[in-house]
Amino acid sequence: MSKAQVKTKYDAAANAATATLSFPVGDLKLKATCADSTIVPGEGLSSRGVALGVEKPGTFMIDYDMHTQAPRFQFMAGANIAKKPLRLTYIHAQKRNMTVLEGSVSIDTRNKVTGKYSFNTNKGSLKYTYVHGSGATLEPSYDFGTEAWHFAASKKVGPHDHARFCFDAQQSTVGIEWTRDSKEYGQFKITATVPTDASKTPKLVAEKTWTVDF
Repeated sequence: MSKAQVKTKYDAAANAATATLSFPVGDLKLKATCADSTIVPGEGLSSRGVALGVEKPGTFMIDYDMHTQAPRFQFMAGANIAKKPLRLTYIHAQKRNMTVLEGSVSIDTRNKVTGKYSFNTNKGSLKYTYVHGSGATLEPSYDFGTEAWHFAASKKVGPHDHARFCFDAQQSTVGIEWTRDSKEYGQFKITATVPTDASKTPKLVAEKTWTVDF
């Protein structure tokens, strides 16, 4: 029996909603996305917010935005260097005019270093991931383009719940993310981004994923 997934997302600040349907075909996964902007009152359907994609998990992802006619390519590969696993990811997004190469090396089960390089800005970033004995994950990172630090900490707080806190110095925001994942009700995630500047509006995003047998 195959399993399809339906993922819905609502951005309260933008007052926008999207829905993505994905289902397996052999070892591939096909995806289709639409948004509330796809339906135009008085006009019917439009291509706004519509995207199609195909993915082979762990190998490649290709997405195509029907409205802007812009593709996005992502390719993943793995290798071993000095008996340490290296993971490489290449991303090219025409819509954002972005080309990025990312590499991560797992030093051991608790330590990992990730580097990212942008061919557009000729700048990069470096992130260190440490898994504490308590189960908490700490992730400090530095962006050489914006010359700003980013800190994140996450931990499983129950049998189905996971919490993540982060601070972005470049955006001057504090983020809180809570995820619940259960076999009975699927996955639910809510993310709040609060600017340190009280005059700016916080952002709230809710996501829900259902798994359907067919």
